[in-house]
Amino acid sequence: MLWTLPTRSKISISQVTDRIVNSGQLGHADYLRLMSAILSDKDITESERNQINRVFDYVQTGRVRFNDM
Repeated sequence: MLWTLPTRSKISISQVTDRIVNSGQLGHADYLRLMSAILSDKDITESERNQINRVFDYVQTGRVRFNDM
């Protein structure tokens, strides 16, 4: 089975990461979006890469919770 997500190209990585950090929750769709951005090695800036890494650092330290619902 192939999982697809609707594209939200109008939402920037910085908007996604800011929303995650402010809410303290990382949803499944946002997790996939951030992982896809990192792994696809698309044109993301160093700043965007740092923002994504910050979110995953926050998950590891408990400041952000992964919400898989």
